[in-house]
Amino acid sequence: MYYGLNNIIKKILPKGLFYRSILIVVTPIILLQIVITVVFFDSLWIKANKGITRSLVGEIQTMFDIYKKGNEDEQQKIISLYNKNFDFVISLKENELLPAKKTERWFSPIDRSLRRELKPVFDFYWFDTTSYKELVDLRIIYKSGVLQIFFPRHKIAPSSARIFALWITLPGLLLIMIAIIFLKNQTRPIVNLAKAAESFGKGEFIKEFRPSGAKEIRQAAYEFDKMRKRITIQLHQRSEMLSGISHDLRTPLTRLKLQLSFLKQQDLAKKMSGDIEEMERMLNEYLEFSRYQKNEETEMANVNEVIKKIVEKYEGKEININLEENLKINMRINSFKRCLINLIDNGLSYGKKIEIFAKKTVNNIIIFIDDNGPGISEKEYQNVMKPFYRIDKSRGQNKSGVGLGLSIANDIIRSHGGNISLEKSPLNGLRVKISLPL
Repeated sequence: MYYGLNNIIKKILPKGLFYRSILIVVTPIILLQIVITVVFFDSLWIKANKGITRSLVGEIQTMFDIYKKGNEDEQQKIISLYNKNFDFVISLKENELLPAKKTERWFSPIDRSLRRELKPVFDFYWFDTTSYKELVDLRIIYKSGVLQIFFPRHKIAPSSARIFALWITLPGLLLIMIAIIFLKNQTRPIVNLAKAAESFGKGEFIKEFRPSGAKEIRQAAYEFDKMRKRITIQLHQRSEMLSGISHDLRTPLTRLKLQLSFLKQQDLAKKMSGDIEEMERMLNEYLEFSRYQKNEETEMANVNEVIKKIVEKYEGKEININLEENLKINMRINSFKRCLINLIDNGLSYGKKIEIFAKKTVNNIIIFIDDNGPGISEKEYQNVMKPFYRIDKSRGQNKSGVGLGLSIANDIIRSHGGNISLEKSPLNGLRVKISLPL
């Protein structure tokens, strides 16, 4: 039961830090206002209303008792005195009855207090507190007619209620506005830090990041910035090292090729030449593996257009595409092209047919690349993502690669904040599923 209630509360409560902070600040203010209001109305306003209403009804009862005992002249004098001294307007309506329609408001404390005080004093009465803004209409049965009494509304409605409501509402709203301004300034640095971390996780180049906010937030931002710089330096060093090694190895390979051209044993020269060519392919793969790591600024691009331009280069190949409209995402276009080319080349190396699907979900763009090749066993899905890993079975008949195609594609997609997974293709080959965050 507690677990279910906890889940319901989590669903109701806001998810953002700013709105949760506002809730923490605003809730006590509102609760305090509610408590003060309840105490005020219960102990002050209602009691004051009850007292002045009882005093008014006592005045009316006194007037009515004297009125009943006097003659016409005395009755007129009484009416004149009350009209003058108590702001009453009293008149006798001969041969009239009380209105059949009741205008009492059962939810109004004013009406309840007036009804409660009149009921023990008069058997037959009627009053109206809504028809006139500043007056209350009270009618009492007297002989064959009705004694109508108009008296000021403020005699039964203390004016302090409106003033109290105004004073308790305005300061509360002012405090809430001040809290919103301060909390906005305090949560902005956290939001900026989260955006910077998200951008860095997607491989985007962060031009400038300035820590701000409270001491703890600044400390976290400084540590993030130092971590970002260290990771960037390590990536650059790895890329430069691979590029330098690959470039330096080309010189001795060129010498070997030149020396093989003078070798008289052609059979041996042919075998050695094949090994050298394979080594050159490996060096080219090394260079490709390091080249995409260089800083390339991200830009908003249409995934559909990128895929269509790539497919146009594979003229004569059976590649079918099925793309949803308006698939735009922030990406490094050249790196993304390299990724798709690697995956398509890999599929065409082991199969004859490629199908590419792209669709948008709530938070991601999903791309499927299917081939009709021999496929890969499920236990090898993780291994083939490793650099230089090659399978000897099923998809290993093609020996031209060095095992970097899927690894490069995986690194590129992960640098965009996405991921690659392998599945069984509907074409009985391999399905590569790419997920990119929007």
